[in-house]
Amino acid sequence: MRFPCSLSERTIKATVLAVFAAIPTGAGLAQTDSAGLDFFESKIRPALVEHCYKCHSQDSEKVKGGLLLDTREASLQGGDSGAAVVPGKADDSLLMTAISYDDSSLEMPPKYKLDAEVIADFRKWIEMGAPDPRESDSAGMITSIIDMDAGREFWAYRKPQQGKVPEFSANAWPVTDIDHYIYAGLTEAKLEPVADADSYTLLRRLYFDLIGLPPKPEQIEAFIKACEKDRSAAVAAVVDELLASPQFGERWGRHWLDVARYAESNGRDVNVVFYPEAWRYRDYVIKSFNDDKPYDIFLTEQLAGDLMTSPDKQERAQQGIATGFLALGPKNLNSQVEEQFRYDLVDEQIETLGKAMLGTTISCARCHDHKFDPIPQSDYYAMAGIFLSSDTWFGTYSSVQNRHASELIELPIKENEFAFEPLSPDEIEAKKNQLNRARDRMRELVRARSEDPAQVDRRQLLQLNHVITMLDTELNTYDENGKPIALAMGVTDSEDISDAQFLVRGEVDLPKDTVPRGFLQVMSDEEDLQPLADDSSGRLELARWIASPEHPLTARVMVNRVWMHLMGNGIVTSVDNFGATGSKPSHPELLDHLALQFMADDWSVKNLIREIVLSRTYQLSSTFDSTAFTTDPENALRWRADQRRLDAESLRDSLLAISGSLEIEPPYGSVITQQSRNLRSGGVADIEGFEFTSPHRSVYLPIVRKQVPDSLDIFDFADPSTGVGRRETTTVPSQALFLMNSDFVRTQAEATARRLIENEGIKPGQQGAAAFQMVFGRPPSADEMRKASSFFQQSLEITSQENRTDRDAAYLEAMTDFCHALFTSADFLYVN
Repeated sequence: MRFPCSLSERTIKATVLAVFAAIPTGAGLAQTDSAGLDFFESKIRPALVEHCYKCHSQDSEKVKGGLLLDTREASLQGGDSGAAVVPGKADDSLLMTAISYDDSSLEMPPKYKLDAEVIADFRKWIEMGAPDPRESDSAGMITSIIDMDAGREFWAYRKPQQGKVPEFSANAWPVTDIDHYIYAGLTEAKLEPVADADSYTLLRRLYFDLIGLPPKPEQIEAFIKACEKDRSAAVAAVVDELLASPQFGERWGRHWLDVARYAESNGRDVNVVFYPEAWRYRDYVIKSFNDDKPYDIFLTEQLAGDLMTSPDKQERAQQGIATGFLALGPKNLNSQVEEQFRYDLVDEQIETLGKAMLGTTISCARCHDHKFDPIPQSDYYAMAGIFLSSDTWFGTYSSVQNRHASELIELPIKENEFAFEPLSPDEIEAKKNQLNRARDRMRELVRARSEDPAQVDRRQLLQLNHVITMLDTELNTYDENGKPIALAMGVTDSEDISDAQFLVRGEVDLPKDTVPRGFLQVMSDEEDLQPLADDSSGRLELARWIASPEHPLTARVMVNRVWMHLMGNGIVTSVDNFGATGSKPSHPELLDHLALQFMADDWSVKNLIREIVLSRTYQLSSTFDSTAFTTDPENALRWRADQRRLDAESLRDSLLAISGSLEIEPPYGSVITQQSRNLRSGGVADIEGFEFTSPHRSVYLPIVRKQVPDSLDIFDFADPSTGVGRRETTTVPSQALFLMNSDFVRTQAEATARRLIENEGIKPGQQGAAAFQMVFGRPPSADEMRKASSFFQQSLEITSQENRTDRDAAYLEAMTDFCHALFTSADFLYVN
């Protein structure tokens, strides 16, 4: 049966249009200049240095084709064949043609083709407008002289200072210290904040911000009644309840997983290599946020948990798992040069920790002194020595595509035998015998090949080596009794503790002097710059330096991240970059006040969140004010709340929660691990469509690089190949089409309809209003109720006209259509 056009077509189309009509100002932000420069420094410059400068720089013995690529001007000008780079037009750029090997007469580098990921990076960079800070000077060399004392005067490198909290009369608008700082900025701009949000809006905002799920109708009703007595007390009670909820860690842990570039596969050109034990780090992060682990300890464990001591086995296991932060990144597993692989691995670790913990683009100093921040190249190699003196364990087996196999860390705890089935003694013995036979056969083939190479096909050796690797790796995941061993990704100190060599232009074949291991000078006091011990990597000292209350950046960066997640924008909008190319703080005194309070409060993230959400600033409505908008269109002064679209996980989780399909208990492990106890032993994970069949929260979905689940990817899920402090927010037709046409969304709409119909406490005439309460978190307006009643009346009339006898089925279809329309509406998709 087709339902009246007022719903099935007109209503769906209208609600889709409403989605676009309700987009907040500024949605779909363009790539910022600082982000573009960061991308150039981390992705493009190293590739140019490694692959292009030998023939196309002013240091080249002979410049090929008249083309220089070591300055912006030279790249734009091009060589004998024309412009190498046309900003914004990758297809018109000869550089893209050359590195893509699209023209056999123009291939660069001439002896080998770049990896697909590197080529994709160049395309992305050119389409961004080819941001490039490189300038040429009269000597034809790029130089940089860093004045460290002057650098320490930059606001971000000065320690936070507690200023005087602005004061106002007793009956003025501010309630908390946060409000006083915000109101001071507003009054200076001659602006007033808008009205407070109504109770329905505020409750929905709190639920999504703190646990990523919508409030249930009974929770809404209880809150509204409590607000009638004492709204402040009601809000505080709900906040405490949500902070204590296990779902809090799932919500806020996911924020950190974005920054930590969490994924369960290697990515890059060897994405078939999985990380089957990555889930342990995910669960560690979730537990840490639920336990309100002090943030300084949280950071220390991730950098040096293996070097911390504890008499408790469970705690030692968690500390070891925490170092997975350093092991999770994508790696050049196909690299043929061991030294290049090591330095690339370390560079990815430095880049991630720099942005995540310090809001600093340290890796920009790999090939040269940092062009914008006071970080000399020697400081980069001082930190690199720390990580070169550490071993990274990520658990990938050896194969043709993986020249850098790695074991895992054995944890001092027992594995869950209910999750991973043990092997019997007979099975263990059979696999050992199979392995021994394979090794004997390999020795025979190697001997025969040495006598007559033509006698043995190379493919035989490769296949047999694969079998040996699989069996050996599988046996190493069980103890001698056949019980599964608890394993984890992570980092330990290397047996070879040594300082790094300074690499000219970041090239491994151009080593210079040895650089003593150490920290960034611009953020260090004199005592921080003492030599590190010869018997350890220095990771623990590095972690303590970063997590010190004396560090100028650590607390500021985290406070800013929390503010951004709750308010929609950071006090420093470039949340991963507090350097010279980043943005300046809109409220520097407030940032310092919160940072100092955060540290004084034992680095408690929950207390920080509680302080912010109980402020009147957080509880403002998102009402538009033309006067304020004219003065402050970006809402930097916080005269209203930002309207924000649900993130990908909250959208999917809400559909499951509202329909009654959500399994709130977390799973053990990951589907990737569950499908094969050890993918290093050759198993293949089948994850296609899992997002639509799994009833668990989205944080537990398998995250495979380049194969992010569609329901998450469409709604701007963070790229798991790099740390992401702030996700993009785009509005594209595929999002509306997904909500309209997805079987998953339709299934949840039908399940919601059944819940409404089968709930004996909801009378038939009240089901429409109940649907509004479930989906929007508020009762319908009079106009909305009138339209809903009209729709159901038309549906009944059509059922009668068609002489349908299955009236119950017809009503279910109508209610499903109605719920589906609500799911596609802006009121559901956005938090006001």
